[in-house]
Amino acid sequence: MKTSLFLACSLCLNLLLCLNLLSVQGTCQENKVADTATPATAEATTEDPTKLFEPREFQGESGKVLKYRLLKPLGYNPNKLYPLVIFLHGAGERGDDNAAQLKHGMADFCKQARREKNPCYVIAPQCPTNEKWANIDWSAEGGIKLPAEASDSMKLTLGVVDAMLEDAAIDKNRIYITGLSMGGYGTWDAIARRPDFFAAAIPICGGGDPATAEKIKNIPISCFHGDEDKAVAVEKSRAIIKAIKEAGGSPLYTEYKGVGHDSWTQTFAAEATHDWLFAQRRVQGKPVVK
Repeated sequence: MKTSLFLACSLCLNLLLCLNLLSVQGTCQENKVADTATPATAEATTEDPTKLFEPREFQGESGKVLKYRLLKPLGYNPNKLYPLVIFLHGAGERGDDNAAQLKHGMADFCKQARREKNPCYVIAPQCPTNEKWANIDWSAEGGIKLPAEASDSMKLTLGVVDAMLEDAAIDKNRIYITGLSMGGYGTWDAIARRPDFFAAAIPICGGGDPATAEKIKNIPISCFHGDEDKAVAVEKSRAIIKAIKEAGGSPLYTEYKGVGHDSWTQTFAAEATHDWLFAQRRVQGKPVVK
């Protein structure tokens, strides 16, 4: 009788220990991007970016914290690798609410049909107030010069990406970057600092340093700007595009006639923009234009 009771207690104890271990493992896995992707059926009722993009924070080596939002691939399959899109917002969306950066463009990536066609990760970091993606004096006359160092916000953003590459199912040959206005400057800045890293870039109404043309000429680039932009002069896009072409590159450039600063709404809304972006891939570590 005592022996039976002892065996029963032992079995119960072992069962409790196993359940506790599984619980701990589940808690640890919540920190991994790939392990928490949501099935397609659970998301089919909404296209709201504020609900689909998860709020997150990243602390860099300096101790600074970057707030960002993460959209995961629809219908995640652990046996597949997915593209990653980095979105850099404009100056008006800076702050610390970790929400304003979803205002422009991100709803277009949340459309059900597009998520089914091109499942991907999208990260939307938020630049703090009074900081920039690229430390460029917007009011300065003359050409743009690439700053010697990346801004703190850019360093943290690239830090998030590097961390994701460690534990998320990301296709390293399909990492894309896009941004508008201040984020357009940031897009040009990022590809100049990592010319062999990105598979494609879509800078919108920003500007880059023409002296970097030789480094970035092989990256597939599709640039957009309104010819009546009063906030960021269209000449800034024209100058970098001209320099890349003179260096032997083949960037795509769309200049919207009669359009002011908002050249992003129609760009992100266009199916052609998404089709072009997701068609780009690096081959043997180098971007290849398609």
